[in-house]
Amino acid sequence: MTPGHSSSNDYIHVVAALIWQPNSSNSFLISKRQKGKHLEGLWEFPGGKMESGETPVQTLRRELREELDIIALKVDPYQQVLHHYPDRSILLDVWEVKSFQGSLEAREGQELKWVAVDQLTRYRFPDADLPVLETIVNSALAKTGHLP
Repeated sequence: MTPGHSSSNDYIHVVAALIWQPNSSNSFLISKRQKGKHLEGLWEFPGGKMESGETPVQTLRRELREELDIIALKVDPYQQVLHHYPDRSILLDVWEVKSFQGSLEAREGQELKWVAVDQLTRYRFPDADLPVLETIVNSALAKTGHLP
């Protein structure tokens, strides 16, 4: 199996970032998929495909530098989801970015937005992202007993 490539027997390894808004405990960054891309127009976690020879952390750091002009400093694994779309399978490998350096900038012209946990229903996400969003919502509920 080659990371980043798909055939009937494997999956595309996508590494994504859960980036909490600085000085906020309930808002995180989402990015809108651009026209011409698979699942265009849906919102997602920033990130991208793992390239041959990369580790997930290397992929995460490269993608965040390319897409957002930030350097991920402290990252922890958050959740993995294997999802089968009709035309491809994706391993969504989400990492929580605990700290980063730089100012966020949409370097690829994508729309970026900080979204509060209790506002998630206003946005449409790819199916692979839904279990991760559920974990985020359940974590917020567990911490406070209610949505923030």
